Formats: sequence, structure tokens, C-alpha cells
Amino acid sequence: MKKMLLKQKFLMLLLGCLIPLGVSAQQVNVTGRVTDSANGEPVPGVTIVIAGTPTGTITSIDGTYSINANVGDMLQFSFIGYDTERRNVSADAAVLNVVMQPSVFGVDEVVVIGYGQIRKSDATGSVNVIGADDFNRGPITTPQGLITGRIPGVMVTQGSGAPGSGSTIRIRGGSSLSASNDPLIVIDGFPVDNSGVEGLANPLSTINPNDIESMTVLKDASATAIYGSRASNGVIIITTKRGTKDGLNINYTGNVSVGQLVKYHDVFDGNEFRDLVADRVANHGMDPVALTRLGQANTDWQDEIYRTAVSTDHNVSFYGRYNDIPFRASIGHTIENGILKESSLSRTTLAVTANPSFFDDQLRVTINLKGMDIHNNFSNQDAISSAFQFDPSQPIRNDNTRYGGYFTWIELAQADQLNGNPINIATHNPLARLAYRDDQSDVQSAIGNIQFDYAVPFLEGLRANLNMGMEISEGEGNNNTDPRASWSLREPSFNVQSYRGTRKNQLLDFYLNYMAEVGDHRFDATAGYGWQYFYRSGSSRNRSWEMGDDGEYIGAGSRSYKNENYLVSFFGRLNYAFMDRYLVTATLRNDGSSRFGKDNRWGLFPAFALAWKINEESFLENADFLSELKLRLGYGVTGQQDIGTNYYPYIPIYRESEQGAYYRFGDTYYSTLRPNPYDANLKWEETTTYNLGLDFGFLNNRFQGSVDVYHRETVDLISNVPIAAGTNFSNYLTTNVGSLENQGVEIGLTYRAISRLDLSWSIGANFAANRNEITSLSNLDTEDAGVGYPLGGISGGTGNTVMWNRVGQAANTFFLFQQVYDTNGMPIEGLYVDKTGEGGNVAGNNDNKYFMGTPTPDFLIGISSDLKYRNWDFSFAGRLSIGNEVYNNNWSDRAIYQELYNQSGYLSNIPKAVQRTNFTNAQYWSSVYLEDASFFRMDHITLGYSFERLLTERLSGRVTASVQNAFVITDYSGLDPEVSGGIDNNIYPRPRTFMLGVNVNF
Repeated sequence: MKKMLLKQKFLMLLLGCLIPLGVSAQQVNVTGRVTDSANGEPVPGVTIVIAGTPTGTITSIDGTYSINANVGDMLQFSFIGYDTERRNVSADAAVLNVVMQPSVFGVDEVVVIGYGQIRKSDATGSVNVIGADDFNRGPITTPQGLITGRIPGVMVTQGSGAPGSGSTIRIRGGSSLSASNDPLIVIDGFPVDNSGVEGLANPLSTINPNDIESMTVLKDASATAIYGSRASNGVIIITTKRGTKDGLNINYTGNVSVGQLVKYHDVFDGNEFRDLVADRVANHGMDPVALTRLGQANTDWQDEIYRTAVSTDHNVSFYGRYNDIPFRASIGHTIENGILKESSLSRTTLAVTANPSFFDDQLRVTINLKGMDIHNNFSNQDAISSAFQFDPSQPIRNDNTRYGGYFTWIELAQADQLNGNPINIATHNPLARLAYRDDQSDVQSAIGNIQFDYAVPFLEGLRANLNMGMEISEGEGNNNTDPRASWSLREPSFNVQSYRGTRKNQLLDFYLNYMAEVGDHRFDATAGYGWQYFYRSGSSRNRSWEMGDDGEYIGAGSRSYKNENYLVSFFGRLNYAFMDRYLVTATLRNDGSSRFGKDNRWGLFPAFALAWKINEESFLENADFLSELKLRLGYGVTGQQDIGTNYYPYIPIYRESEQGAYYRFGDTYYSTLRPNPYDANLKWEETTTYNLGLDFGFLNNRFQGSVDVYHRETVDLISNVPIAAGTNFSNYLTTNVGSLENQGVEIGLTYRAISRLDLSWSIGANFAANRNEITSLSNLDTEDAGVGYPLGGISGGTGNTVMWNRVGQAANTFFLFQQVYDTNGMPIEGLYVDKTGEGGNVAGNNDNKYFMGTPTPDFLIGISSDLKYRNWDFSFAGRLSIGNEVYNNNWSDRAIYQELYNQSGYLSNIPKAVQRTNFTNAQYWSSVYLEDASFFRMDHITLGYSFERLLTERLSGRVTASVQNAFVITDYSGLDPEVSGGIDNNIYPRPRTFMLGVNVNF
């Protein structure tokens, strides 16, 4: 009862926050003058707003202003090139004169780069900064969601619609074949481990997006080389929010969301299915027994496994200054329910930041601590494929007792067709799939660092920086199958599974930075040392539910592992500017990694860049329309040491054999040790990048943008390649195999169409095109060494693949037979183009296959719009992907008449796509299943309204209504055209989500 009353009170308070109430307060007319501290001159155009409200004004040509405000309000004075000033309104201070302090970097925006920061105008590399004002609006629950579609050349693909699922981030298409293509993520100066921990699907879920201040993306090697061996795929630097110089401020942000399934697989309903089976029996030779196995129901299995999912997200932050120490603390709690029944996530995050300074600001200390606790309920995603395969003529339940009442296919020979032995190879009841799988995990993670920045007193401009940090994650979980599940008899020793894992990441960085300006010369030099330690351990156990005569669980087994590696680095960078017009950046990093042998352990990664501020030249001094024109040229080498879970690929290691591969002697099974393949000469991947860029701005940067053209080549590619049978106890070897070229162009544009105090409109657009080509392959100890190696595994058959890596082709290119069609446009089953002209069995010769495109789009275009009118705001962001190919494995594996009835006695539904082909048997390598999946996706649409005051003078806020994944325009036949990896098979669909949110400032 008490909980009910508390909930009612909270809801009433929340409702009150949504209703603007007029309050009486003492109002005064505040006037004053704003001047420059350096010369005492008036500063026109300064924006003055009442903090937390849209009410404001600007200073006139003589720096004067006038504004009506209430006693207790805080006025915020801001202007480009100056530090923001804040003043409280009091009853006896109707005149407030303000002196503005020029910021350290003048009129330039500050860009956070590796081991420091620079003025944006001094950046010589390809760098994109997106801050709070430019983030995707609306309630966002993942860091990736803040930048989706906002930055040219950055592709963010959500892996699935499951709660807490991660996203694949690709910057300029990636640079490797089998090693990681993920960018390095740096959070408040701490490079994190992207590999995650047991029980956690998305490593970035440890960061609450409400705590993020800005995200900086470093794309070319001249910008990323300072991170050396981890920067081949770009770098994303996340800077979180900090405290302020004000008194205590409180912010609450919350939302309620409703997620719905967008689209179902198009399959036959119960009546259509009965007609189809009858037709196949009467006219196509299907076994008449199939008719006796039909039911009388009409069950929509897909509708049964999905639901409308309601989720909530609450965040409270406290920030300000306490005893002259700026601080910020926040706590967030998210409950995300998935549209697939039984799936959910509960996440609690905590973040604390403090920025004390000592000795008259000579020593600045930054303390960051973030913690996260996640509980996952993973639903059995096999239910997704079961739902569009299961016979729609059968009921959900019947009168059986052995299987908990869920309808189950029973062997034909069983007399008891309710409780007899199940058909193990049959499709299992989708609702039983969900009910009888208990798959949960609990993960705790913490990341913290303390950074000391000391101004050395004996040399002006010299600072020493020490950064120490640690990241630790622990996860544990279980994956249990109820003994009533019909599939539990297939592998009883794996019905009860548990696991746990630990991940640690320790950091120590020390560097010196020296900044000096002598006449027209400006220097910024950095030199330092880095040490990082990575540790991973884990264990797993499995058993059956039953005990044997010896009192032990039947089939019990366990495994454990422990891995560690070190990275030691020396690095330096020099930024030089002459006349604030000609810029030079030189970078050098030397990395040593324990993941390679002693002869290949160290890698040297140089970079060099030039920039020319053309608009500063005298011949353009009268070009008043030109705000910025900067030409950039960069070169650099970066490395790759993230080669997956094999921490020791250069030395021979023996591993225990998998359960099920034990050797039997008599009645006893023995586990054996088997050697892993290894390459003692394995060495770094190295990526060399050339970048040519142009930054421009017109009409006081009302219209601004950038164009980048790049070319990069990766040599000594690391890949897992097949090895000849009999040469080892494994089928694949991690080795250096060749080289890959990658080139493209990127364009980013921003137009501030309207910029007035009560009305503003900003439009953004970005464009990216990328091409890659494998230029050499070697060390392929297979019969196909001359033409490459297969990849892209699919469901159906054993070991089938639909992609091929080959010299002269793009990485991960689809490799299929060209389908032949009849005069009516219908594909002819089993008939393909005879590419070689040799005749005979065309489908039995790989040389008859064609290379047919890749999952990577030819062009990516992002658009965004942010419109504000007085208290209202409206924004949207969308993406256009052109040329991405998707192989529809759902159709190739199921859209065949052969799947209707199995001789063991069960029926299966099939997609209506079978009517497009009329195929009876599987044709896995037919080009008919490869589709152009180009699409336009409206990622979000948000409408917001800001309130000036609520209930009290200091209470202000904003309410929003938004929709995410609003709509998709595509010709692709599957559920979703955006498929990570390009093979569509049993993917948890992305929901369309409607949200109501509130943001309140106290």
C-alpha cells in the first residue's frame, strides 16, 4: 500500500512538472554594460539568457543590455572567444556590469585530441567534433545513438533490436580482414577494452549517454597516429560532463518508451498452409502422411512471441561547486524490455567527476569514476526462427503432460502422440522456446582514472601530466534448459550451464607538454610514456539435470582460461604554427606488444601533416564573405594488435579437447590436449594513410563544411585462413596474409539558415563514399591459394559459405552462381550461367561463380534538421545507404517446398517468397537470394517544448515526444535492410519506439 501511495505521489509530481504554472516573484529590470577585460572596449552581440530558460537578449553596439528577471535568477553571458560569465540577480542589484575574459583559445572551438587539446583552426588532421548541441535529440539510451548519421564516413549499425545490444561502428570502412575493425574508444583519457566481458553484449553500455559532453572522431592517420598500434580503425574520444563554477544545480531526465515490431516475415497462415500441403500431396508427389499430421488451428506464431514493450529511463545529476571544487555526480536507472517476450535489461549507472586545483591553479586534478550494474534476461532467439517455421495449423498447447502442455512433434512410431518421444530434428514450439530457457547474466563494471596536470614553475609553458586509471568488469550468468523442453533430450549434458568472467585494464600515462609563442612562431610539443595491462579470465560449467549412480551429475564438465598482455609505448608530437597561417604536425609513436614474438614485438608509427589557412592570406583580406578556408595534407602509419581472443598466436599452445570430441577407450571417455596452430613470425598489421582535406566557412560560418579525400593501404593483413587437412589439429591459422587498399571521399556540410534569438534553424548533411580492394594474398596453404579463401557462413547444409576474399576484389565479396531465368522471369531451379563454358555440372565448379557486390554501401548520406521557435523545437535525423547487398539466408534456407514435410513426421511453414522461385530444393548459391538492400531510414523525429519556470523560480524544463526508427524505405524483402555482416538470418528485429521524455532543472 505504501509503495502504491509513493508511486501516486511521484506521478502527481511528474504531472505537475508538465503543467506550466504561473508564480508570483519579485521581478526587476536588470541593465548593464559588457566590456572586454583586455582593453575595456564594449562587446556587442553577447547573448544573455536566464539560466534554464529560453528567455534572453543580446548586447547592443555599445555593449549595453536590458532584461527583465526575477530575484534569484542567474544570468548567463556568452560570446564566441570569451569564457562564459554568470551573475545572480538580487533585489538591490538592478545594474550588472560584466567584464568578459577572453578564453585561452580565443575565438576557436577547442578540440580534444590524444594527450591534449588544440584549437580547432589549428587541427591538421581529419577531426570531427560533435557536442551536446549537435547530438541526435530525443531520449537516447546508448552512446552510439548520439552520433548515428551525424558524421561523414562513420557508419553505425545496430547489431539487433535486443535490449542492450551493441552497434558496429566503422570509420572509413575498416582496415582489416579478420582482425578488429572497431575504432579505439577513449573515455576521459582512458583507452578502454572493446572486447567486453561474459554476459555483456555491448561494452559501451557502461557509459550513460546523459553523462556525455562531446565526442571527437579522429579519422586519418595524422590525427590517430599518437595512439599507434590501436588506431588503424580511427579513434573516438568521449568527454563526459564536469562540474561548474556555480552553486548546486540538479537535473532530472526521464522518459517512458513503447517499442513495437515493425514487420513480420510473410508466411502462410493456417488455412493457406492446409491448402498448400493438400496441393503438394495431390499434384507434386508429397507423402500423403503429411495430410494426417495437419492440425485444425490457425496460430500466428510470430504474433505470439512478440509484444509491445514498455521501457523507462531515469537520470539525476548534481553539479556545481563545493568548497571551490567543481564536481558532478549522476545516477541513472534504465529498464529496457524487448519486443521479444522474456527479453529485458535493467541497468544502473553511477558517475562522479571532480576537478580540484591547488597552488594557485598550478596543479589541476581531474578525478573520474564511473560504475555500472546490469542484469540481463536474454530470451531464446531460436524462437524467432521457430515462429516463422512452425506449422500454423497446430495449437500452442494440447493435453500432454511431458512437455508442460506445449504442442510438440512426436515420433511417428510412438503410440502416445501426446507424451511420446519427440522428433529431435523437428522445429520446436516457439512459445516453449521462450518459456523453457532461463538465460540471465549479471555484470558489474567500473572505470576510473585520476589525472594530475602540473604547471612546472621554473619554465613557463611547461606542464607535466600523469594519468593513472583502471577498468574492471565482472560478469556471471546461467543458461539453463527446462527438462520439459522437447529439445533437452538432444544434448542433456548442456541443459544446465553457468559461466563467469573477469576483465581488467590498467593504465599509466606520463607526458610533458611545452607551449611557447615567439613572435610569429607558436610551438606545442608533447613527449611521453605509456603502459597498459590487459587481463582476462573466465570459466564455464555444464551438466545435465540428472545424477548418476555415483552421485555426480551426468555429463558434468568445466573449462577455464586466463590471458594477459601488455602494451608499452613511447610517443611524441610537435605542433608548429607560423604567422597563425602555416601549420605543421609531426607525430611518432613506438609501441611494444606482448601479443607478438620478440623479433616483431615493436612497431614504429610516424605521421606528418601540413595545413594552410588560405583565408589569412593578404590576397583574401577583402573577401569578407569568407570565414574560413584551410587546406590540409596528412600522412601517417598506424598499427593493429587487436587480433581477437588468441592472446598468444605466435607460440605453440595446447588446449583441452571439446566435450563431444573425447576419445573412448572401453566405457570411459578421455579428454586430450590438442596443439593450436601458430605462426612464430606473426607481426603487426600496418596501415598507411594519405589524406587531403579542405575546411571552409562562409558568411561568418553560417555555411561551413569540409571535404576529405583519402587513400590507405594495409599491409601484413592478419587473418584466420584455412589450412590443409592433416597439417594440424585445427582448420584455421592466424597469420599475415597480404594487403588491402581503401580509398574514399567524405563531405560534411552545415547551414545555419536562420539564427535569431527567437527562431533558429540548422541543417546538416554529410556524404561518404568508400571502396576497398584486396591487393595481395599469401600464406594460404590450401588448394585455392591462388584464388583466395571462403567466408560468410550461412545456415543450411554443413560449412556452406557465400563470400570469398580474393585478390582484385573487395573484402567480403559475395561469391555466387548467376541464376538463369525463363521467359516469364521465373528462376529455373538448378540452372546457372556456365561462366567457364566447360558445360557439365555448372553448380559443381566454383569457377562458374561470380563476384556480386558486398555488404558495404557504395554511398552513405546523412541528413539532419534542428528547428527552434521560441519555446518549441523540432528535429529529425536520417540516413540514406546506397549499394549495400544483403544475402537473405532466411529465404535460401526455408523458402523451398522441400521444407514443408519431413519424412520423420513433422510439418514446417515456409515463407511466401517460395512463390517467387517455385524452388523445391535448396539453392544456397543462387544469386536470386542476393538483394540490393539500399534504404533510407529516419532514425529519429523529436518535438520538444521548453518551460521557463515550473512551480518555483529556479525550476525549468523541457518535455519531448519522439519516435525512433520512425520508418524505412527500401525494396529489400526481409525484415530490415540494415544487416551487420550482410547475411540476414534469424536477427532480433529492431523495434519502432515512441517516447515521452521530461528534462527538469532545479
